[in-house]
Amino acid sequence: MGKEENSLPDNSSAAYHTPVLLNEVLEYLNIKKDGIYVDCTFGGGGHSKAILEKLEEKGKLIAFDQDEDARKNVPDDQRVLFIPHNFRHLQRFLRLHSISQVDGVLADLGVSSHQFDEAGRGFSTRFNADMDMRMDQRQELTAFNILNTYLEQQLHKLFEQYGEVTNAKTLAKTIVAARKTTSLQSIDAFKNALHGIVKGNPAKYFAQVFQALRIEVNDELGALKELLNQIPLIIKPGGRVAIITFHSFNPSGSTSFTNSLCLLLYKTSPFTVLYSYCNSFSSLVVRLIPLFSLSA
Repeated sequence: MGKEENSLPDNSSAAYHTPVLLNEVLEYLNIKKDGIYVDCTFGGGGHSKAILEKLEEKGKLIAFDQDEDARKNVPDDQRVLFIPHNFRHLQRFLRLHSISQVDGVLADLGVSSHQFDEAGRGFSTRFNADMDMRMDQRQELTAFNILNTYLEQQLHKLFEQYGEVTNAKTLAKTIVAARKTTSLQSIDAFKNALHGIVKGNPAKYFAQVFQALRIEVNDELGALKELLNQIPLIIKPGGRVAIITFHSFNPSGSTSFTNSLCLLLYKTSPFTVLYSYCNSFSSLVVRLIPLFSLSA
């Protein structure tokens, strides 16, 4: 099958970022020509396209993405099965399509540059829009819902754990007080309500606050935990898993979100965990090798 047939739509490259650590991912996954692979976070399809280029006609790619915007990037290729849902439902949809095991799984966690650049989605502090942050527009919970209904203790915990906001307790208290008299539905209104308590660089501060809200809105750690619990059930002996996560903090910090994520990966899955830090992308490649496949 030629490259023309598995190429992505022309408008995708402008809308989505270049796939992160592409060569490293391909090298680690060690694509088998007739293998079955899962891209848990299809997005612009950059990683998927590279995998397809290594697959022959009998190969298969299952692409998951809960964001409806990703659908327009799906290539017209009989080897591709697109699942418009969160990867936490991995095993369910594999079973639905009579697939019991796969050769490799890839997940590029976080938000794409496309999502950041879509002003109306509410992911970026650069635009004024509703406090939304839903990756799946079908779900009801938004960032505004969280700001408007969570107890002060709940807000404190999520900003401290998911955003490492240094004054998380003060932030939570300020939000609870502000929402009594002010609507926090828009990004500008939210930022203005917090103007007096911002610590350090405002851009960095709000980036941490928004990260915490986004993780909570989309239950990102819950979804990841479910994915990892399913992988031993669907990965073939000798199969490989690659997970990429982007973060904005010092990876050596003992309380960083990345370290918390790695701890989650290690505690909730029967894998040997290998770390490879890439300074140029401020990215951490978490490469998981199933213990039961090491001797395969």
